[in-house]
Amino acid sequence: MHKSALAVLAVSLALPLSALAADSYTIDPAHTYPNFTINHLGFSTMHGRFDKTSGKVTLDRAAKTGSVEIAIETGSVSTGFEKRNDHLKSPDFFNAAEFPTITFKSTAFHFKGNTPSSVDGNLTISGVTKPVTLTIDAFTCGAHPMNKKEMCGADASAQIKRSDFGIKYGLPAIGDDVKLQFEIEALKN
Repeated sequence: MHKSALAVLAVSLALPLSALAADSYTIDPAHTYPNFTINHLGFSTMHGRFDKTSGKVTLDRAAKTGSVEIAIETGSVSTGFEKRNDHLKSPDFFNAAEFPTITFKSTAFHFKGNTPSSVDGNLTISGVTKPVTLTIDAFTCGAHPMNKKEMCGADASAQIKRSDFGIKYGLPAIGDDVKLQFEIEALKN
């Protein structure tokens, strides 16, 4: 056997089998909806979402590992009321001019059986990074019924305090507890 062929064989044998089994996915921005709810003045629950999201996911069910990176355009916040959207983009809240992106980067995946059940990671909002665990409430992979491409979808949620990220405007009248929800679809690369 030639020396270069032996080197390739040695390297390929040294690679963990799980590295070969990991699947890579790209988040579908048209079907991914990061959204939030917050108490408004003690009277109602206000809903909002972000309209522009990108990211990638890797998943290795055999090794029970994975990774996720999500980038959310802060300026795409939408609550159904333009004046409120503009206020949320201001330095009182997200400060979209200075911090145009909210990010989540995973640090660990947790599984129940072969299904991801939660993801630990670092959430960065307004330049402040804090550890957050996303609970995976629903998870499915399979062939897309229309284009037949392999894809995965998930619903995940977490509870944070906005004051932990330096967003203190209107406290305590406007709630500190924020429920985050991510509905994500990602197509296999």
